[in-house]
Amino acid sequence: MKRGRTFMAYVLPSVLAFALSGIYAIVDGFFVGNSVGDVGLSAINVVYPVVTLLQSAGTGIGMGGAVMWTVKRAEGYREEGDSYVRAAFFLLLLASIVLTVLPLLCMQPVLAFLGAEGEIGVLGEEYLRIMVLGAVFEVFATGLVPLIRNNGGASYAMVTMIFGFFTNIVLDYLCVWVWELGMAGAAWASVAGQAVTMAGALFYVYRHRLPAFGSCPGFSQKAARIVRIGVAPFGLSLSPMLSLLLMNRFSISYGGETAVASYACIAYGLTIVYLLMQGVGDGSQPLMSRHYGEGNEKELDQTRRLAYGMAWVLALLCMTALYLTRYELGRLFGSSEAVTMETGRALPIFLAGLLFYAFSRITTSGFYATEQSLFSYLCVYAEPLLLWGLLLLIPRFGGQNGVWWSMVLSQVLTALLAFGLRCLEWRGRTRRLSDI
Repeated sequence: MKRGRTFMAYVLPSVLAFALSGIYAIVDGFFVGNSVGDVGLSAINVVYPVVTLLQSAGTGIGMGGAVMWTVKRAEGYREEGDSYVRAAFFLLLLASIVLTVLPLLCMQPVLAFLGAEGEIGVLGEEYLRIMVLGAVFEVFATGLVPLIRNNGGASYAMVTMIFGFFTNIVLDYLCVWVWELGMAGAAWASVAGQAVTMAGALFYVYRHRLPAFGSCPGFSQKAARIVRIGVAPFGLSLSPMLSLLLMNRFSISYGGETAVASYACIAYGLTIVYLLMQGVGDGSQPLMSRHYGEGNEKELDQTRRLAYGMAWVLALLCMTALYLTRYELGRLFGSSEAVTMETGRALPIFLAGLLFYAFSRITTSGFYATEQSLFSYLCVYAEPLLLWGLLLLIPRFGGQNGVWWSMVLSQVLTALLAFGLRCLEWRGRTRRLSDI
């Protein structure tokens, strides 16, 4: 009973926070779709992988620092653990600078790579340029949350995201609908929302005296370890957008603008589900890292089981809700009738992969929470690679439907890989115990 209450105290605020961040991601699409139309919705959808890159960089660095901070404290090395927080702060600052300068210098090649051409390219550049200028807010807003959560501040992290979320909504309404600033207005609203979240997170750091500032002996080694662990959560956050990029490019080839706009609506709906799964995994990470540092494998396994159960329940609820509202999703974003009907027809295909997705995401979180970097890399990066391979093959025979089914099959295969790696982990632990 106590274990369940502790689990929910960490995981429930994380799930709610990620649910909000999922709505955060679709707010711009909602206001722009109902103002600019299909072309505006498609433009945001095409360039959004770059925005996700900014957020994923913060998530990866923050999570890498948080895992090492928690593990070292659990092992009894408090000062060494604190130095990982300082290293993470410096890396967040460095990432903010690099991710502002590079995209601005390479804007046209980036847009070309994303397939943003014609009017979609013009509107996409208008939106993306402003989002990149606010990279420091994106990186720190997502990077500080894992540190706050690992310090027992999961509820506070949720509240800061709520304030940022409502800031975004209010400013989107004013900038896009009232002042008619279009794509630029939506981008400035998002940047302002992330700035509010970052400010709230920095206030927590100051108020609770997190060890963010000061000397950091052995910085290069600590930074390397943070990056090594953070590569997995970075990929976990970025993977849906890598898949989005691939799906957009192949949808343009096989289904044209209608297919791209339809997938934009589907992706917005699925984004919330994917983030809920990540919320369960990241919310349980502090507990898994603590039990791993303490050497308490029984509690580690119990936490994982609770995480699997909660993720599957949430996946089933979301599958039901999205299926029942499948023909309303397009209308929510002001799509044309053709896009709305195609969205409703295709969405059930994507729902078939959600239970598999939930399993692989929780398994991956368990791997990087316990410093099993190689296994976590394999789980995270297998999915987009499998998707790419399937997209090269299946649509040749199935057309646009083959594009849709490629996504589901990539999730099934990734889940099978995650299950195999989990079995290897269990066998390795059994072998170690038998040698004692």
